[in-house]
Amino acid sequence: MNSYAVTTTHLSKRFGNATALQEVNIHVPTGQVYGLLGPNGAGKSTLLSILLSLLKATSGSVALFGQPWRRELLGRVGASLNGPAFYGHLSAAENLEVHARLLGLNAETVRATLNRVDLEGAGGKPAGQFSTGMKSRLALGMALLTEPDLVILDEPQNGLDPEGIQALRLHLRGYVARGKTVIISSHQLGEVQQLADVIGVLHGGVLKFEGPLGELQAGSDSLEDAYFHLTRGSQG
Repeated sequence: MNSYAVTTTHLSKRFGNATALQEVNIHVPTGQVYGLLGPNGAGKSTLLSILLSLLKATSGSVALFGQPWRRELLGRVGASLNGPAFYGHLSAAENLEVHARLLGLNAETVRATLNRVDLEGAGGKPAGQFSTGMKSRLALGMALLTEPDLVILDEPQNGLDPEGIQALRLHLRGYVARGKTVIISSHQLGEVQQLADVIGVLHGGVLKFEGPLGELQAGSDSLEDAYFHLTRGSQG
């Protein structure tokens, strides 16, 4: 029997007369990378926000780790959504230390996290002066600080150079090798192709496809061809 870190059942979200999500049923296997694809406005951010209780669903339900959603389960979840959030006047280490103190974590955890996201050499430079790539790495560090069972990342490659993207890929693959689960929302089809085990394609608030990467690509010349076949010209 499959074990799922996240499932949704008939999940819908409306904003007035506009439907952002319509009867979405996703299944995120434990210990795998789930790549969430879709054009702008597809409903990806809305879905992730509902999983994190930043938005309330209009109807349907969410289960985390095989249990009906409840706030306590978010203690097992780390996330970076809607861009990095940090104190601009504090250094990378100081930003992580603030979170670590709130969570009761020790200084060694902060040092290990800085090393994990390649920010150990950032020194006392204020985070507000970081490059886009450094800000992305700091946001990833915050998401990973507690070694959560589930990590939800929205466009984590933004601002990273090729070496940074490769390092992110290797880290996330190593993370799931330890039994952790990652949901990654991205527009970079090529990177998702190298990283994800399972793909979900949202378009117009409708889940157009969910399954193994190989199944999505079957009968197509590339992931790009398969993706556009599902999303081009369809309004869901």
